Amino acid sequence: TLLTFGGAWSNHIYATAAAARHFGFNSIGIIRGEKYSPLNATLSFAEKCGMQLHYLSRTEYRQKHEDHYQQKLKQQFGNVYILPEGGSNALAMRGCAEIVGEINSEISKPFDVICCASGTGATLAGLITAIDTGQEAIGFSALKGGGFLNDEVKKFLNRKDPGTNWRIETDFHFGGYAKINDELIEFLKEFQSRYDIPLDAVYTGKMFYGLFKLIEAKTFKPGTSIVVIHSGGLQGNKGFNL
Repeated sequence: TLLTFGGAWSNHIYATAAAARHFGFNSIGIIRGEKYSPLNATLSFAEKCGMQLHYLSRTEYRQKHEDHYQQKLKQQFGNVYILPEGGSNALAMRGCAEIVGEINSEISKPFDVICCASGTGATLAGLITAIDTGQEAIGFSALKGGGFLNDEVKKFLNRKDPGTNWRIETDFHFGGYAKINDELIEFLKEFQSRYDIPLDAVYTGKMFYGLFKLIEAKTFKPGTSIVVIHSGGLQGNKGFNL
């Protein structure tokens, strides 16, 4: 049984529920805040996948990663494997490192830059471990004050020299996590109209917006080959009525 944590619109809860169903695990989701009625698109999907949902007050939820609280969860739910909020740990980082090999097998020539949206830093850390010298990884923070992600990535990397071929862009959060405005909504609509690719408002939309701004500012040399990872989360748009 997998047990993990998230808010009511958590992409991680959504993905864990789907993976548990696919691979035949039981799953439990500890959800921050009061129960939604009716369930939103994320929690409704999780429940349909067989995930048991349990709700915690925001005060109690803050204790989720403390040892005494995790022992309490194990007493309550039995023999569970606890995944941290966002699924970010050393194993997740190793899994994200494999993305680079998969991408390389799909493209004809090596990329120069690889981009991802960043919430915890684990995806970016995984990419950093897998790219070659001369390639660069860029994370786009979905949170206000995303500078802390530099330290989080270094913790995940856990090496003396974290390297200089990566960075985190912190100026494209639109006011904070899950904050949006008319400019971002217009960008999402225009992007889908032009490329027929939907983006989510919390992560990938802000990443692509930021990347386009960097390109407009001539941050990259002409001819730079850029790979961008679309990490899903489209069901979250229903929370904004998009």
